[in-house]
Amino acid sequence: MHAFLITLLVIVCIGLIVVVVLQSSKSAGLSGAISGGAEQLFGKQKARGIDAVLHRITIVLSILFFVLTIAVTYFQL
Repeated sequence: MHAFLITLLVIVCIGLIVVVVLQSSKSAGLSGAISGGAEQLFGKQKARGIDAVLHRITIVLSILFFVLTIAVTYFQL
């Protein structure tokens, strides 16, 4: 059980890092390259939709991160 939880925690950590890097900041970081093409193709609304989805995914992954971290600590004992 402990090994499964650690493996799942590593996957969630990698996913969280990727999603945070893809989010746009005020300087339109790495996601500017992705949403820039979406803005030209679909208009400004779709780019905001992508940011909203990335924001929701970040929230879910961060909650999973905390729950899995507590579970790993609990099952380690």
